[in-house]
Amino acid sequence: MKLLKYLCLSIAFISLNVVAQEQEPQSGHVNQNKFKQLYDEFSTPNMYRTGSGAPGPAYYQQQADYKMDIEIDDETAVLSGNETITYTNNSPDVLSYLWVQLDQNVRQKDSPSKDINSSRITPAMSASRFSSSYMSERFDGGFNVESVTATNGSDLPHMINQTMMRVELPQPMKTGDQFSFKIKWWYQVNNHVTDGGRSGYELFPDGNRNYVIAQFYPRMAVYNDVEGWQNSQFWGRDEFALPFGNFEVNITVPSDHLLDGTGRLMNRKDVFSSDMMKRYEKAKKSYDEPVIVSTQAEAEVREKGRSKKKNTWKLYAENVRDFGFATSRKYIWDMMAVKIGNKDVMAVSLYSKEGNPLWEQWSTKAVASTLKSYSRMTFDYPYHKAISVHARRQGMEYPMICWNYGRPDENGKYDDRTKYGMMSVIIHEVGHNFFPMIINSDERQWTWMDEGLNTFMQYVAEQDFGEWYPTALSASDDAYPSRRGPAKKITRYMGGNQDRIAPIMTKGLNTYQFGNNAYGKPATALNILRETVMGRELFDYAFKEYANRWMFKHPTPEDFFRTMEDASAFDLDWYWRGWFYSTDWVDVGLKEVKKYYVSSEPNQYAKNYAESRDLNLEDLNWVYLVEEGSEEFNEKLRKGTSADNSPSLKEYMMDNFTEEERKNIKQPKYFYDITFEKPGGLVMPIIVEFTYADGTSKTETYPAQIWRYNDNEVSKAIASEKEIVSIKVDPKLETADIDTSNNSWPKEVKENDFDKFKNKVKG
Repeated sequence: MKLLKYLCLSIAFISLNVVAQEQEPQSGHVNQNKFKQLYDEFSTPNMYRTGSGAPGPAYYQQQADYKMDIEIDDETAVLSGNETITYTNNSPDVLSYLWVQLDQNVRQKDSPSKDINSSRITPAMSASRFSSSYMSERFDGGFNVESVTATNGSDLPHMINQTMMRVELPQPMKTGDQFSFKIKWWYQVNNHVTDGGRSGYELFPDGNRNYVIAQFYPRMAVYNDVEGWQNSQFWGRDEFALPFGNFEVNITVPSDHLLDGTGRLMNRKDVFSSDMMKRYEKAKKSYDEPVIVSTQAEAEVREKGRSKKKNTWKLYAENVRDFGFATSRKYIWDMMAVKIGNKDVMAVSLYSKEGNPLWEQWSTKAVASTLKSYSRMTFDYPYHKAISVHARRQGMEYPMICWNYGRPDENGKYDDRTKYGMMSVIIHEVGHNFFPMIINSDERQWTWMDEGLNTFMQYVAEQDFGEWYPTALSASDDAYPSRRGPAKKITRYMGGNQDRIAPIMTKGLNTYQFGNNAYGKPATALNILRETVMGRELFDYAFKEYANRWMFKHPTPEDFFRTMEDASAFDLDWYWRGWFYSTDWVDVGLKEVKKYYVSSEPNQYAKNYAESRDLNLEDLNWVYLVEEGSEEFNEKLRKGTSADNSPSLKEYMMDNFTEEERKNIKQPKYFYDITFEKPGGLVMPIIVEFTYADGTSKTETYPAQIWRYNDNEVSKAIASEKEIVSIKVDPKLETADIDTSNNSWPKEVKENDFDKFKNKVKG
């Protein structure tokens, strides 16, 4: 017996120990509620950035001013330059060195940028692809830095690490100090059509080149309160973070080239012909149609020559974060004025004859329309011009200038895809003047803050463009056919393989499915926020507040999130958490619909209640509801009003309402218990369309907070004077619901492909 008792005690002890071991990882309740505030994710507000999302009283930003002399040798496609950078330390910190970006070094022959992606052998491929993949030498287009010196000519110690260069200061810079230094460099310009890249040239069959030049000079990195030096390497995809400054740039090119770029052209009369000057003056007064400043006929004459003479184009820009320019002898040049606030801004296009007639018809109008739309939603465009440059396989942006694709065939014919593609990329790239050229987010870290916000604004501007220029639309289109923005456009991505999806809040280089996650999903999230969750009035006010708070400054995601809430009194932590910090998807459906009628006979619920409390049913004086189709249901209940079917209700009404009040009182006859389920993780408002037997319908919206106590399913009790014959969740596809098969009651039966084929054959 003792042994048996010992064995039992031992087994019990072991069992308890196993249970204890199994429970050990549990450490109490972890708050996984979708409405938990974002205190853990957000940085603590401080004197630099406030809890409201506005810049704080101690906010600062550095300044970098540039003076440059640039020359392009058109025979060798070599760009060379000398620059003087004047750096101002406005931070409270002492700096012992400076970081300079050498983004062109991504094109160095030995750059590791191409080796960070996995690759596999393709069993069959074109000869050109095989040659470029396995037989061609890697193009060497990195910076050749010849010298880094102080203004007195003394060498400055410096170290180059891939696309970053550290320059040692002769003595530390204190708050308010300025330091000027010089860099001399050159590099081989790449053919961006064959070698890729955001900058370079297109080589035409006759030997002419169209240069679209950017990232062409050593540029100061950002130093700020968030991370100190932003010296993250450039690997080719995630773009740039740059301080603001003033630029004085002299660019020397062959004398038969035309050129434009960031900033005001300071010597226009020296580089324009007299005819071009007259047309330019006319363009400044033309608000409806572009004026051609340099014609196609003139361009065709220029492109046949090869002038050995040179012209220097002088540009000056204030308070810009970067500089880009374009030059070629092939350019047609047109312009028109657009009224922005109380000033005129020039909308400009540069394009070769290969872009016509499409570019002459729509490029400059797309520029003008974009400036108006973005200014309406943010602030008046502050610069004096915006330029669209035609460049094959390009879509890239810089202050006041961008390059865009879209080319007709060799006969000048183009289809809708080419037309809309060109107009959309122009709208998008011109829009980047606002995000991030002025609202200067860190593209290297948070790609969605420029691409996502800008794609959202692109959708708004595209719809405006279709209204302002209806002749641009094809006969089959009632509105501009935007590719991104509407909720239904993102469902395929959000319903896809979750192993290949990352949250929006991911560094650009590490973002899965870059186009969807950096452009499409954040744009859709903002569009749903504007149209469905907040409403246009609240959203537009808060969005404009964010734009104005952070124009010409460096915002972070938290500054955006906090400002949107601060200016709208709308708690959106649940929305940011779901859409931006998770890979959850939307799937809200109808789980069950029960229909009830009022009855005079006690139902089982009432009987059980009375029995459990030892009460008489007569003493309850209740109104009873019975479910249609249940054993308690009687067809007679379909007739008469609720008061007719319930003596208790009729008696209550007689005792508590006057005859006049009883005439006006609502008398619902049909009662519904509706259960909504949420297989998807994202909490969203429930938008429900009720259709009645008389053919009328109405839509109700239940706020997202309905899910706060139960993340799986919720119910609503509906009392209706009219019979509901159908219920549909998200009838206009506003919420990005990835599965609409559970959105209807009665359940919609959709034909599969085989049934469609059979019915087609029968027909």
